[in-house]
Amino acid sequence: RADEMTGPLALAGVALAEARAAALDGNCRVERSGEEPLFIQPVPPPLRMLIVGAVRIAQTLAPIAVEAGFEVTVIDPRRAFAAPERFPAFAVVREWPDKALPTLGLDPGTAVVALTHDAKPDDMALGLALRSDAFYVGALGSRKNHAKRAQRLKEAGYTEAELARIRAPVGLDIGART
Repeated sequence: RADEMTGPLALAGVALAEARAAALDGNCRVERSGEEPLFIQPVPPPLRMLIVGAVRIAQTLAPIAVEAGFEVTVIDPRRAFAAPERFPAFAVVREWPDKALPTLGLDPGTAVVALTHDAKPDDMALGLALRSDAFYVGALGSRKNHAKRAQRLKEAGYTEAELARIRAPVGLDIGART
């Protein structure tokens, strides 16, 4: 992840530069600066979806996200919602988003979806996600509620460009008026 390398193969110089380039562009290559050619094949980590809010819709979204290839983590400090029996096949973190998200990390392979319908945890999660490398930031709620959310975040110091990253209302556009 990022610029970190693990494993027994120590690379330096041109080989290291080629490995970094391969990780960025996703293309395999053969590097020939050493005595033996080196085949470089990037293997990106799986995409991750961090779902904030162990609500009913999260119980539906989580399996769909897995089918789409995501590793899923559900985040909710409320024990009644984040009960293991409600999400038996998923990682559940019973912390507030301001504690959980920095620990889990928000990198370019991460999607953050806020579903709680509660301003405190949703705004907390969205604020952290907006100033991260997360590739997707989404929030559940009506257009009216999203406008209120955007105003709160703007008052907290988030720019219009940052707020424009939020996909809201998250989900399929079914043409509803309410």
